Amino acid sequence: MKSLNIWHLSSFLISLLVIIPVITVFSSYFQEISEYSELLINTFLYEYILNSFTLLIGVIFLTLFIGVGCAYLVSFYKFPLVDFFKWALILGFAVPPYIYAYSLTAFFENYGTAFTILKNLFGEGEYNSIIPKFNGMIGAILSISFSIYAYVYILTRASFYFQSQNLIELGKNLGFSKSKSFFKIILPAARPAIVAGLALVAMETLSDFGAVDFFSINTLTTAIYNSWLAFDDLAFSNQLSFYLLIFIFALFVLENLSRKNAKYHSPLQGGVKKREKIKLKGLAAIFAFCFCFLIFFLSFIFPISQMLYWTLLYPKNFFDLNIFSLTLNTLLLVSISSIILVFFSFISNYGNRIAKSNFLNFLTTISISGYALPGIILAVAYITFIAWFDNNILNYFEIPSIKKIFIGSILGLIIAYFVRFYSLSCNGLKSSYEKLNKSVDETAYLAGYSKSKTFFKIHVPYMRSSILFVIILISLEIIRELPITLILRPFNFETFATTAYIYASQDLLEAAAVPSLFLVLIASLFILIISRYILNEHNE
Repeated sequence: MKSLNIWHLSSFLISLLVIIPVITVFSSYFQEISEYSELLINTFLYEYILNSFTLLIGVIFLTLFIGVGCAYLVSFYKFPLVDFFKWALILGFAVPPYIYAYSLTAFFENYGTAFTILKNLFGEGEYNSIIPKFNGMIGAILSISFSIYAYVYILTRASFYFQSQNLIELGKNLGFSKSKSFFKIILPAARPAIVAGLALVAMETLSDFGAVDFFSINTLTTAIYNSWLAFDDLAFSNQLSFYLLIFIFALFVLENLSRKNAKYHSPLQGGVKKREKIKLKGLAAIFAFCFCFLIFFLSFIFPISQMLYWTLLYPKNFFDLNIFSLTLNTLLLVSISSIILVFFSFISNYGNRIAKSNFLNFLTTISISGYALPGIILAVAYITFIAWFDNNILNYFEIPSIKKIFIGSILGLIIAYFVRFYSLSCNGLKSSYEKLNKSVDETAYLAGYSKSKTFFKIHVPYMRSSILFVIILISLEIIRELPITLILRPFNFETFATTAYIYASQDLLEAAAVPSLFLVLIASLFILIISRYILNEHNE
């Protein structure tokens, strides 16, 4: 009973830490705001919501087309370099939306890279008039879509992989064409995975700050940041956060409703015929290759090439950048956060395993909701709570202020990362625990193993690969994260992400290229490891 209470307490504290930002946002919504903020609500709130909705719809449709299209081609057909595209199409995820936005602008702007290429090829000319401009909403939609379509691609490809040959032959027996089989059988069977991928895309889109800020699009996210930074109005920031949270919660409801009766895809088990890929020839093979290559080029090669071009053109920016310091800061955040997240995820999962408590399961469910919180909301809510706790609780008991400890510090930054990414860590280890039969624990107990010895001698070694996968996944997210790091970092503490943003915000795109390039290269390394893990899991 004593151990049970410990596990209950641990999960409760973890859940409380995660849910505090949500409570803070909802409670702050009813606070008084300044007259200027009230004027903004009455005049520009509609614009913030409309822009957020427009951005969301555009990104959803584009990522749906790209992600499902690529997943379908590499899963069902053989064509040149298909094995390469399986993992290469994930690399676009290494390029954060704000970095893609910098590359897109630098290439197509007046007298930019595209102008230089045309000038070198054809001589002097008025090329700016024929070069397309991807600014504003279109630029933001393209930047975000090519950066995060991998959510849809990965989940849909996994679902397609587990569809059996029996399902394909059903369409043939019904006299369906390939296109009709796709829309009537294959696509509906993958609907839960597609919806899950689109839900992640939607949350990332609504929480994006870097790309929309760069293109000067007023969304709820940029409004939250500006109201806090420019007007020092935390109450108004939280009110805007409230509206954004409504968006997020609505997405969760829609996703659950969509998946309620959609349990169509099933893994390959006994009695299920393994699917065979169709070898494409002629124009069909060329089309499949060109489509996948185009997406790979636009999502990864294009931004990499633009950043490399700026780096080589202005080598001084490379030598002026303190790469050692930026790398050290990034690795510091990654290592400490990963260790803490994995440790507490083990506590929660192991507690659920041995306690067998519905209440504990409920607390764990609450604690993994943090990933749904956009980084900008989390950061503002965190500051709001610390300020309230300091002014109302600590001042009352005449206890020294803790603002300097938790705001603008490494500790505060790590706590925010913990809340934001605990879901990834906890769910990642949970999936491995579900594969470990509980009879293994019972056998260990009969052999004289204590619960702690069973944990360290059996559980941890068994989940070694999953632990590595979770650490890499968390590291990738932290490397890409911008708003949390930008708001909560200590003074003069910079990462590759914040350095690139600062240069770009000053319209120094050529200087932003160097930290952006390093960020993408490091992220690509993590992506390659993750993609290898996924391919090994699927035996592809």
